[in-house]
Amino acid sequence: MDRDLTTPTLSPADVEAPRAETRTSAPPALHGSVLVLIQFDVCEEIRLDELRRIIGARTQQLPLKNTAPSYVQYQRTPVVVTLDPIVLDSGERLEGQIKYFDYGVVSLVFELPFSGNWDDLIQLSCRWTSDTSFEAIATRIARQRLERAAPALVKPYKGDWLQEDYFIFHLREIEGSPSANDLLAAHGDKIAQIVRGETAQLSEGERQEILQSRISYYPNDLAVIGWNAAFIYDSPAGAETAIQLLQYANSQLLEFRHYDEFLTRELQDVYDFLDRGGTGLWSRWRTARAASKLHTVLLDVNELTERADNAIKFLSDMFSARLYKLCAQKVGVPDYKDLVQEKLQTAEDLYRYMVEQFNQSRAFVLELLVVVILIIELIYFFKGHPL
Repeated sequence: MDRDLTTPTLSPADVEAPRAETRTSAPPALHGSVLVLIQFDVCEEIRLDELRRIIGARTQQLPLKNTAPSYVQYQRTPVVVTLDPIVLDSGERLEGQIKYFDYGVVSLVFELPFSGNWDDLIQLSCRWTSDTSFEAIATRIARQRLERAAPALVKPYKGDWLQEDYFIFHLREIEGSPSANDLLAAHGDKIAQIVRGETAQLSEGERQEILQSRISYYPNDLAVIGWNAAFIYDSPAGAETAIQLLQYANSQLLEFRHYDEFLTRELQDVYDFLDRGGTGLWSRWRTARAASKLHTVLLDVNELTERADNAIKFLSDMFSARLYKLCAQKVGVPDYKDLVQEKLQTAEDLYRYMVEQFNQSRAFVLELLVVVILIIELIYFFKGHPL
């Protein structure tokens, strides 16, 4: 046999080298956490002082993005309570907290520590954003907690609550510590998939649309805000402001959704009243009560929406103001706010119309009484018996 065709002899080191290579796995490139926000609109108002006395909870202050002497503060600081850890069927262990806003919204936040690579985070995003079990868990916890807090609730809503959910993918460490620009250039497509909860690669147009909604304060931090999820690359302290503002924006969305539905029902009642003959001559007298009820609704909704709209004040912190504006825009707060304002204007027009109809009816009746009195006087006059 030819010498060149013999099988080469392998040394022990040569044999072990491939085995060692197969046992070695790359360390995780990403470290951070994934947060699930589930919020419910449970009542018209929560008396926070009374709630604190009931449950002995701590309060939540917004941290600062920078070290400048400016701050962001709640007008009425929400109450925050830490929840017991939750273990999912998948074995994932979540830390949680519940937050009570004075305008009747309860917000639950579940957090899962994360370490892995980009593909792991994309898969987790797709799985969690389509998972409905979080809503069931959050509903059960909220109902249990509100049973104890019932004395602090003003006009609690019956039946199913309006609900909003949101997902935040926060990375505090990325291999190589890239800047925001380098991160977008290298992994912008993956960030877009995470924000959308998609495992398939997105089109260039969709990718650009998602990444347009980004904001940075320092060169090495980044927030990309979507309608259902957000990607944040920042330190834990830096990310906290974005997390709190996303939570607040979603609670605002929930409030405006509630008042949009409430005004829709009230306006329908008014239309039904008018269709049943509320514009008839004598039936117009009933419009006074209907108009008074509608005006009360207008005042209540204006007061409550103003409270939700002004719950946070931005004093000299322009970055937080810009960040909140971006968050509110992406989750849809301005759209529902406009709907509520349009229906409030419609209700105001209907109120004026109904008052005008009532005043016309009252004026007609007064004029009719004057005519009747004159006729009676004329009858007595011609009979020779003046009154």
